[in-house]
Amino acid sequence: MEPLIRRLAIGLTGGIGSGKSTVAALLVRRGAGLVDTDAIARRLTGPAGAAMQALIEAFGPGIALPDGALDRDAMRRIAFGDARARERLEGVLHPMIGVEALSEASASRASVVVFDVPLLAASSAWRSRVNRVLVIDCSEGTQIERVITRAGWTRESAANAIAVQSSRAARRAVADAVIVNDGLDLEALATEVEALWSVWNN
Repeated sequence: MEPLIRRLAIGLTGGIGSGKSTVAALLVRRGAGLVDTDAIARRLTGPAGAAMQALIEAFGPGIALPDGALDRDAMRRIAFGDARARERLEGVLHPMIGVEALSEASASRASVVVFDVPLLAASSAWRSRVNRVLVIDCSEGTQIERVITRAGWTRESAANAIAVQSSRAARRAVADAVIVNDGLDLEALATEVEALWSVWNN
């Protein structure tokens, strides 16, 4: 399959707490267009979101909040504990996300488009849609501490989230470049991003 767009398309991925969103913002500062699949998923599962009826049919009305949006905590409890439930969830959301991502990319005027895709390593479809894959990596301990600090999750919840994502080895295996974001401050991370941008965007 050809990439989604006839420009440089970068697939950006990394585990929870890796700093992937920070890197995405740094790439945008350098002129990249950003397609954030998490943001698309939030729109699809918001009040009156296009995915909500199918999700309610798949999992029951208990996964919806009073305003009609997805109850993320309830959905997380279901999906983290049941691989088949995760597959059903992904079966509803992923095709819709793909369509929206293509639409956003096509509308972008940027010469480089970054697709922020947390599950890229597990998706051969996404890997075929991009020209380069950038993985943001860090130790599991760093991931857990960042998630506890940033999101207020318990250590157990953070560890469970990491356990259901692709492994560090799996992400590295599909990477064209890896930025190791352990012990880097924002300035050092920006330097790493700038160096890669200079190589890839010329």
